[in-house]
Amino acid sequence: MGWLFYTDGRVQTYADEKAEITRLCTFEGDTRKTELVKACKVGSTWYAAARVTNLDSTPVEDATYVTDADGSITFGAVFLTRYDDGCWGYKDMEESAGPNESRAPLGLIKLLSYLKDPDSYAQDWRQRCRDWAAIPDYQEGDKIKLASPVTLTDGSTCQIVTATHYRRGRQKRRCYRIEETGGLVRLSKASLTGSELLSSAKGAASPVLAEFLAGRDA
Repeated sequence: MGWLFYTDGRVQTYADEKAEITRLCTFEGDTRKTELVKACKVGSTWYAAARVTNLDSTPVEDATYVTDADGSITFGAVFLTRYDDGCWGYKDMEESAGPNESRAPLGLIKLLSYLKDPDSYAQDWRQRCRDWAAIPDYQEGDKIKLASPVTLTDGSTCQIVTATHYRRGRQKRRCYRIEETGGLVRLSKASLTGSELLSSAKGAASPVLAEFLAGRDA
């Protein structure tokens, strides 16, 4: 399905967007109804969990999803959104279509019904969402080993870096110091997938603090 834009100006705010996502995920047919369970916006993308139930209260039979104990199934959906000349538009995809955007919060993923095919597009999408959520929020001074070397614009590579920052005006911007050269590089969050913390800034900053943390974790 392509993009659909509203030219009547009905969607202008975050609340308007959420109300429209709710409406799009709520409908009733001759035998089934669908209702929104949860919706989250990450960047410009909305992620939704929608529950399907049979009107006669019998269990929902589906080729993709395992029926939940209450007889329903809950699936994930992705709504790409953007504004064009003040008009809000969206492009929607069900999780089994394998959406590229995969930053749904874990709380939403946990609401979804189990999948029958462990190798499905939906299973892959859910795992990519989990991988994104698992990327650590590194602190200043943390030394990190990337899962694989990153190629820089000059053709060189780096794999071990230290989290630091630089200033642009009054703002602090996250960057990383390359272990081999001492140079600074900006890395996307995606490039930190599967990375490993080699040493913590908290432990290195104070032997007393390190001893306290070690005792608490014991």
